[in-house]
Amino acid sequence: MILKKITPATSDDRGSIADIFYQTSMQHAAIVESKQAGVVRGNHYHKQTTQSVFVIKGRLRYWWQPVDRSQPPQSVLVEASDLVTSPPNEIHTMEMLEPNTFIVFSSGPRGGQDYESDTFRVPSIVPAKH
Repeated sequence: MILKKITPATSDDRGSIADIFYQTSMQHAAIVESKQAGVVRGNHYHKQTTQSVFVIKGRLRYWWQPVDRSQPPQSVLVEASDLVTSPPNEIHTMEMLEPNTFIVFSSGPRGGQDYESDTFRVPSIVPAKH
């Protein structure tokens, strides 16, 4: 898991421009809206796909763990303008702390007819009481 705060690359009196990715190939992007706190999304990993989540508004807790479970689950708070990335073979789960909106970017099979072709579901890695 890699967490990166996205900051403006340039700005002037009209506003700013922040690069989310630069010189990176993406095959899919989707906007996800979670309407309430307590919702959990994810609980899966990909064998081929690198998946990145860019939070537009709100907050979530991002959980990750190696697919071989050689380490315990870990988490990080992800807020607006944060980008979190999971490489292949890393279980990832998002716990919504409040209503939020984020964009999921995928490099590898993920969208349209490929949506489930590289998605492997697992039981939740979010501890019952944390």
